[in-house]
Amino acid sequence: MAQNLEKLLRVNTIPAAVCMAFLLLFFSFLPNLNTCALPVGQSERKEESSDRKRRNTIAVLAITAVYAAAAFWNLGNTSSPESFLPMAGDSVVLQPLSDTVPAKLMLFSGVGQGEYTIETSEDQEGWIPVASFKQDHVSVLKWNTVDLELDSPPHYLRIRCLSGTPWLGEAVLKDADGNILPASCTEEALIDEQMLAPEKQRFQNSSYFDEIYHVRTAWEHLHTVWPYEISHPPLGKEILSLGILLFGMTPFGWRFMGTVSGILMLPVMYLFLKRVFEGNRIPLMGTILLASGFLHYTQTRIATIDCYAVLFILLMYLFLYGWLENGSRRDLALCGIFFGLGAACKWICLYAGAGLALLWAGHWIAAFIDAARKKQKLPAADFLRNIPFCLLFFVAIPGFFYYLSYLPYGRVQGFPVFSEPYTRMVLDNQKFMFDYHANIVAVHPYSSRWYQWIADIRPILYYLEYFPDGRRISIAAFTNPLITWGGLMSLPVLAWTAIRRKDRTAVFLLVAYASELIPWMFIRRLTFAYHYFASALFLVPCLCYLFVLMEKASPRLRRLTFLFTAVSVFLFVLFFPALNGLPVDGRKANLVFDWLPTWPI
Repeated sequence: MAQNLEKLLRVNTIPAAVCMAFLLLFFSFLPNLNTCALPVGQSERKEESSDRKRRNTIAVLAITAVYAAAAFWNLGNTSSPESFLPMAGDSVVLQPLSDTVPAKLMLFSGVGQGEYTIETSEDQEGWIPVASFKQDHVSVLKWNTVDLELDSPPHYLRIRCLSGTPWLGEAVLKDADGNILPASCTEEALIDEQMLAPEKQRFQNSSYFDEIYHVRTAWEHLHTVWPYEISHPPLGKEILSLGILLFGMTPFGWRFMGTVSGILMLPVMYLFLKRVFEGNRIPLMGTILLASGFLHYTQTRIATIDCYAVLFILLMYLFLYGWLENGSRRDLALCGIFFGLGAACKWICLYAGAGLALLWAGHWIAAFIDAARKKQKLPAADFLRNIPFCLLFFVAIPGFFYYLSYLPYGRVQGFPVFSEPYTRMVLDNQKFMFDYHANIVAVHPYSSRWYQWIADIRPILYYLEYFPDGRRISIAAFTNPLITWGGLMSLPVLAWTAIRRKDRTAVFLLVAYASELIPWMFIRRLTFAYHYFASALFLVPCLCYLFVLMEKASPRLRRLTFLFTAVSVFLFVLFFPALNGLPVDGRKANLVFDWLPTWPI
């Protein structure tokens, strides 16, 4: 207890206290709350001049370009072994072409699991084991180092697969100083990319965290191999594979599409905020807030599938708001289409779908109540016409997209798309996914629960590496504390205006936020901070709502909203090394990054 208290009172908790003090000051300026009185009809909006539209477009593009440069910087190597050899029940022989004794064997593992033994021989007749390597699911698509205990240069070195069905990408001999030793091989594919061997395994040259599942599955889809990761729908891995097609099976290639999705979220957020709030200043500040979001940055630079689902969720709510605002059937149809694409990536989009359904039902209930109160004709005919339209775009078309996303599975099995075996395969996978997530039992040192997410208490450390000189590299997934704590404090304000002032915008934003959070309150499986990604996204428009309230109360408070945005950007710059994976001095990093004792950054 005493040690924990001492840790809590360390000097590096001062920034957290300063940040909270700033937030308390910010919220103390909230006046007697008004309401945004939205959504408003399209006809009620002020028409912008073409010159203003052009300036705003340039501003959004500039924000997006700066963010894109930061997002692609240090993303990963653009070169990596790409020719993989199936090793099941097979072996390859290396013949060193140097008199130097090999100290290490670096293996770039492909997909699949298995065990190898490394043996030496003078004449390729009698083989003596000198090392072994187990290629488990954690070591795929990584540079792995095997220590060789040799007293003299071997004439021949054999890598023999003892079990499993592993694929191997490259085999590189190195001396004690890390220099690459020349060698010939019975399989040219294993020595054709020798110069790509790094000093050691790092996130720039190898997979990390859940990339070991999603990247390998994307490769398997491209090469008609039965996928390893089948606990989520396939579309996310198929989108991920587009980057591999463009830039090869390299860290940059498999992280490319996720990074693009993070970049695209910025203009989409601007369009969303532009629809919700009049003017351009607030939407631009909200776009900057999203660009300075820690979780948004980290989670879209790792090759997992959450980023695609979250992009589609944002698009769903963008177009649903358009329908609520002007009754556009086109917007409602696009909302349903993006719902279908998102659900085919990850089931968290079904949570968003529940939020969409609640807002849709609330719209019609309000329409009937308003008509009855005003003694007007009830909109029964419009409601009845809308039901089959929604069944088409929120059930039939999404179901069709979802069904077609299993094409890579069917191709491996040789099942025609519209066949009974293909359909049974899809249905069986739904049962497997449900059982898997319902019954998963696991522990992890960086796991966390929903109440820790909303307070930004327990980040997840994706990557950590220490250097002999005291420097370290870390990549952490957590939210910008200013946005998280400020957004959390904004929720009661929105709830107050939603209940007391019947503000539809507040209701909309609260539903968007809560629909992605509430289901996790009842889920007992292992969870992490990144599961807050979709909910945290909507803290940005919640804060923008407060900005509107303050500026409506007094134009002088506009400076405070600008200051809030500037501080958010400052924190992003301050924590950038821990988000991007840049080496920093370990002692200084502890003082700068460890705001709370539960932050392992």
